[in-house]
Amino acid sequence: MIAISRWSRMLGCIQPVLLDELPPTAAETVDSGDVYWIDLDTPNEHELKRIYEQFMPIHPLTLSDTIFPQRNPEEHPHFPKVEEFRDYLFVIVNPPLPSPLHGTAQAIGQLSAVLNHTILITHHYGPLVGIAELSGYLMRHEEQAERGPDYLFHLILDSIVDEYAPMLDQMSDELEILEEAIFEQPTPLVLERLIEVKRRVIGSRKTLIMTREVLARLTRGEFKLVDAREMAYYRNVYDHLSRYTELIESAREMVGDLIQLHMAAMSNRLNNVMKFLTMISTIVLPMTLIAGIYGMNLKLKPDDTFAGGFYFALILMAVCGGSSFAFFRYRRWI
Repeated sequence: MIAISRWSRMLGCIQPVLLDELPPTAAETVDSGDVYWIDLDTPNEHELKRIYEQFMPIHPLTLSDTIFPQRNPEEHPHFPKVEEFRDYLFVIVNPPLPSPLHGTAQAIGQLSAVLNHTILITHHYGPLVGIAELSGYLMRHEEQAERGPDYLFHLILDSIVDEYAPMLDQMSDELEILEEAIFEQPTPLVLERLIEVKRRVIGSRKTLIMTREVLARLTRGEFKLVDAREMAYYRNVYDHLSRYTELIESAREMVGDLIQLHMAAMSNRLNNVMKFLTMISTIVLPMTLIAGIYGMNLKLKPDDTFAGGFYFALILMAVCGGSSFAFFRYRRWI
């Protein structure tokens, strides 16, 4: 699906444009002063060819990175990066994807953007919150589109970065629940959940760090296609992302501590079990010794002809077991 919006400087408003109404090449949009936003959501081959080969030709490597999720659906999306070419800027970021069941981020997607002075092309697979929010923003403030693609793209980045907040909150809540579970009853299932959360935390940390590097480059004036007046907005997004990076670092440390705590709790639990079994063995040992002696088939035992020998042996066992138990209680071992 493709959606094309054009800010008309002459009319002072945003108009939808059909694919057939798009100028043959991007070069023809420069003199008009209009700003185009082309959003490609799971495009077909015809749309890809029309945009990336005819309207605004891009480098084959750029196209390869753009359609990476389509070529490798089972792999992690392409990591964030920014590259400058002769006539366009290419950026990849990883927005969180909301779960249809819980509404919170459960996975990471890919948003690819190509922009120059008059055109912003966004490419993704499936709906994204950042794209929807930019569409709503332009419906309320059409005149802001005149500021150019670099300003519009900053709005998308700002929305994407904000989407990390509920994802981090969810991870924090999961870790708190797991912490309580560890203190109540550490089990292999709790450890399995900890490992799963750790895997997500590490993946999110890597994504956030690389996205932060992308934003750092966009704020340093490194690229001529990012206007100087827009750098302040990119710095604001960078500040938000820096805070989220610190939070994910804290989560990474916490999940590591919880795994160590779980292992210590399991070890302590095993020690208690072994301690209990050892005490039982120690209590039963003298009883076993007495039973063994009185069970020997010999005529030399002093009480071999004693009528109450059986009961005497039972009383002696009870006294030995009770004495051992009392000694353990006195030493506070049990």
